Amino acid sequence: MISLGIDPGTIRTGWGVVRRDGSRIVRIDSGVIHLDEHTAIEDRLVVLHDRLNEILLSTGPDEAAVENLFFAKNASSALKLGHARGVILLCLRRHGLPVASYQPTEVKRALIGAGRAEKGQIQRVLEIILKTGRALEADEADALAVAVCHANGAGLRRPGNPLSHSHER
Repeated sequence: MISLGIDPGTIRTGWGVVRRDGSRIVRIDSGVIHLDEHTAIEDRLVVLHDRLNEILLSTGPDEAAVENLFFAKNASSALKLGHARGVILLCLRRHGLPVASYQPTEVKRALIGAGRAEKGQIQRVLEIILKTGRALEADEADALAVAVCHANGAGLRRPGNPLSHSHER
């Protein structure tokens, strides 16, 4: 099973694709979609859509997981972040992917065992687990963490399973 994890943003959107190989999780590809903060939000959303579409076509995931929004500096930032997340969800569903959502604390707990883990700690753990051979950007690490969290428990979240996690559909 190939899982795509996404950490939404209006300036940086992290993404990571992993494959479950038995009990091992293998990183296929990951990165950050960098958007120009001086460009109008509607133009950034087009770039976000187009770049995510390219990633989906090149990596061919079977399912996706997106980090839920949890804070914003102000209402305007929250609205823009919501627009980015909406574009991401639309793009994923247009590709026919089932989409799960996770709270940041849920992802941290799944990786570290504590919901209050620091970003640097998450990055180091992922670099070791996924044998990246390089430092991960913060948004890239967040997206890979979502993908790993999803890949580790995807079987429990299947529709019809009494332990099923809520999916966004």
